[in-house]
Amino acid sequence: MKCLTFIILLIILQACPQKFQPVKTVPMENKEAKNNPYYSRTDTSKLDIPNEEWKKILAPDLYAISREAATERAFTGKYNEFDEIGDYYCAVCGNHLFRSTSKFSSSCGWPSFFEADKKGVYYKRDTAYGMERVEVLCKRCDSHLGHVFDDGPKPTGLRYCMNSVSLEFIGDSEK
Repeated sequence: MKCLTFIILLIILQACPQKFQPVKTVPMENKEAKNNPYYSRTDTSKLDIPNEEWKKILAPDLYAISREAATERAFTGKYNEFDEIGDYYCAVCGNHLFRSTSKFSSSCGWPSFFEADKKGVYYKRDTAYGMERVEVLCKRCDSHLGHVFDDGPKPTGLRYCMNSVSLEFIGDSEK
């Protein structure tokens, strides 16, 4: 039994490895948005802000994940087991990323989606740790969100494995 548990843990860690120490998650309210002059859920213009500026504005955990590509610990994110109806935005800049109707329970330990807003994200090859992966970044502010894998459900067959810290949820009832 211990051997099986170890193998499962090893598979999970290989799917979404951590670059840094695990990051402690924050409450659901995006407090950074209140002190962030670049945050907007309506402005889609490209941002070119140096990391030194982001470091002054963002909470340490959000900075580590969004600007340094760190990863929150599996099964600790605020949106991992979350199923309300609404939209997910970039916690750094407010750019629209996902609709809740594309979220599914993947059991990988991070919130997963089968489809992203094509205007909200872009992709970059990631060869860290000797693996071939595809990194998902915010199209507006270039923040790291997570990775996309080809083992998701229909209709796309994709699994966007995202960090909760990188996301902000706004329910339909709040709009």
